[in-house]
Amino acid sequence: MPDPRFFTAAGPFTLVEIAEAAGARLAAGADPAMRLSDVAPLGKAEPQHLSFLDNRKYVDAFVVCRAGACIAPAALADRAPDGVAVLTSDYPYKSYAQAAALFYPVPAPAPGVHPAAVVDPAAVLGEGCRIEAGVAIGVGAQIGARCFVGANATIGPAVEIGDDTRIGAGSSLSHCLIGARVSIFPGVRIGQEGFGFAIDRGGHVNVPQLGRVLIEDDVEIGANTTIDRGAGPDTVVGQGCRIDNLVQIAHNVRIGRGTVIAAQTALAGSVTIGDFVMIAGQVGVAGHLTVGDGAQIAGQTGVIRDIEPGGTYGGTPAVPIRQWHRQSAHLARLARGKASPE
Repeated sequence: MPDPRFFTAAGPFTLVEIAEAAGARLAAGADPAMRLSDVAPLGKAEPQHLSFLDNRKYVDAFVVCRAGACIAPAALADRAPDGVAVLTSDYPYKSYAQAAALFYPVPAPAPGVHPAAVVDPAAVLGEGCRIEAGVAIGVGAQIGARCFVGANATIGPAVEIGDDTRIGAGSSLSHCLIGARVSIFPGVRIGQEGFGFAIDRGGHVNVPQLGRVLIEDDVEIGANTTIDRGAGPDTVVGQGCRIDNLVQIAHNVRIGRGTVIAAQTALAGSVTIGDFVMIAGQVGVAGHLTVGDGAQIAGQTGVIRDIEPGGTYGGTPAVPIRQWHRQSAHLARLARGKASPE
């Protein structure tokens, strides 16, 4: 359960208020006026708590839980113990996320500029911003309303940041335009020079990196991720993307809307990623390739050719996922000294 030293619950809320926030429905017998004060996992929930069931492997915990109410699929609502109110949802995990956000909304920043921050006189800060100690904001930077900039972050000259964006401690932003409601976690590097040079036996010659990084609205960028600015074209991260910790995005990469990229993935220069792509951890994508809309790429995959829209791929080099599973099975047989059935 959330540690009250770090998290402050906004409740209590009635069951009908929770259902409305969660996009859920009250099951038969649920009291709309029931008040709950917090959220908790199934195994630790008490009568004052809201919990949820999304995965059938936890049904055994659900049938003995002590929660006051639980969000669950309609097909499992009758498995709830006596006294536990049920909110039914087609997407219980999503509904729980919305309900938990009701109890624990992201707090608005307390406006103010710490005396140990350095803000250039030509920078513009929107109404209600919070600038923490050690922050440096360069000439001509524009920070939108209600933004939070964590301790020791650096915002370079002329950088633009939209309203309600949060910049984590120790981050550095340069040569970039950031949208509204963007979450940038600690240690992120955005806008540094891309890895571009002309190879020559007499000494490599750096190619000036003259593009920018464009981050659209509602993007989340995990801790210690790096996003290089373009060499000429811009590097672009589309609206609603979720990027995990420790991801490398090279110069000129373009990522479409709603794409999810897990930790330790690296996208080489000039890669194009479509809309709503799912990329698991430790994936490598070689330069100048295209990954089509809706594709899914399994963890530790090495992509050296274009990926078709909607496909699911795995292995190195990447192949359709069923082919990868067959290859893995054949290799396992060979390792055991058995011939393939084919």
